[in-house]
Amino acid sequence: MSGDAGSIDLTGFLTLTKREVLRFLRRPSNTFAPPFITNVLYFSVFGVILGERVGTITGVPYILFILPGLVVLGAVSNSFENASFSIFHGRWNEYIHEVLTSPLSYAGMVGAYVLAAATRGVLVGGLIAAIGWAIVTALFRPVPVEDPLYLLAFLLVITLLFASLGVIGGLAASDFDDLTVMNQFILRPLVFFGAVFYSLEDLTPLLRDISLLNPMVYMVNGVRYGFLGVAEVDPRLSLGVLAGMTVAAVGLDVLLFKRGYGLTD
Repeated sequence: MSGDAGSIDLTGFLTLTKREVLRFLRRPSNTFAPPFITNVLYFSVFGVILGERVGTITGVPYILFILPGLVVLGAVSNSFENASFSIFHGRWNEYIHEVLTSPLSYAGMVGAYVLAAATRGVLVGGLIAAIGWAIVTALFRPVPVEDPLYLLAFLLVITLLFASLGVIGGLAASDFDDLTVMNQFILRPLVFFGAVFYSLEDLTPLLRDISLLNPMVYMVNGVRYGFLGVAEVDPRLSLGVLAGMTVAAVGLDVLLFKRGYGLTD
């Protein structure tokens, strides 16, 4: 297997990253069409039809309120899915051994898989933001971006975090059904209970305290702050905690690669 876990061979790192990025770019019908269709439906049903009855939340139209949460949902789901599938598919078909026997370090391997998956997450998140912007602009007014630096920072952190978690999922999965379970029955419920479609202020004190244990709450509120300048949780604290989780997840990925977890029989 590869050598030390510390140094990164830049050429090998860029080559593996390029391969992983081209893997999803070459299949736009699988990468971009599903989130496009799904989010047009979300915005139409929840934002337009239901939004007329809900009115405003925290002083903004309901369709604007749910936009950041849908961006988070698409970004983290695609980051996680890309990394977990790529790792597991490489294990399943045994071509990941070509990566493991290359001069590339463990940190370089992990970095390439994580960066490529995060790139997919950012692209899909941007696509969803564009869909929401077009619909909201047509119906109401242009979508404000109150703090673009916070918005970009949160998008980068959450996609890198879930790409890192996707690597762990790909190593731990024993078959393709495990990947579906992780994404559909663990990840998505956490997002939907992460204050995407409702305000924390609408919950009872007990439910609000329980919700604060869900890391998705901090992600959704952080992206919402970047878009609208409105947050129910301090965005600085959220960003710091999520950045720490990302560093820890990447470190765990490197450790698992170094130990050959899920990679060797």
